[in-house]
Amino acid sequence: MPGAGDTERAQLVTEHGRTRISAGVVSKIAGFAAREIPGVYAMGGGLSRRVGQLKGMVGASQDSRQGVSVEVGERQTAVDLDIVTWYGQSIMDISNAVRSNVMDRVHAMTGLDVTEVNVNVDDVFVEGEDDDRGSGSR
Repeated sequence: MPGAGDTERAQLVTEHGRTRISAGVVSKIAGFAAREIPGVYAMGGGLSRRVGQLKGMVGASQDSRQGVSVEVGERQTAVDLDIVTWYGQSIMDISNAVRSNVMDRVHAMTGLDVTEVNVNVDDVFVEGEDDDRGSGSR
């Protein structure tokens, strides 16, 4: 990714000073933006979802960055998402909506140009399966 020398923080410089945006902030925004889309059942691959379930069982809150990884440069960022969708809904429509919403939210909140949002669909949730990992909308 051009300009991605620093994957930990973005730095926006103006004549009045600089603003640094950490990769964790971009991850959190992207995670919330993805969960806003109807059809996203959960975030994260199999192992990270299980870890999230265990955290929930012991009373810890679920990490909004679960299933999200980012690279952050000085002016640009790239996002990778792992999601689970609901059975019976168009994976392509959900993926496109997630991609668009993440790009819009991250850019609007940080000023960073989002060069790409890669969506990996790791599973399809079927209602009635024994699974309490869901956190998204239907």
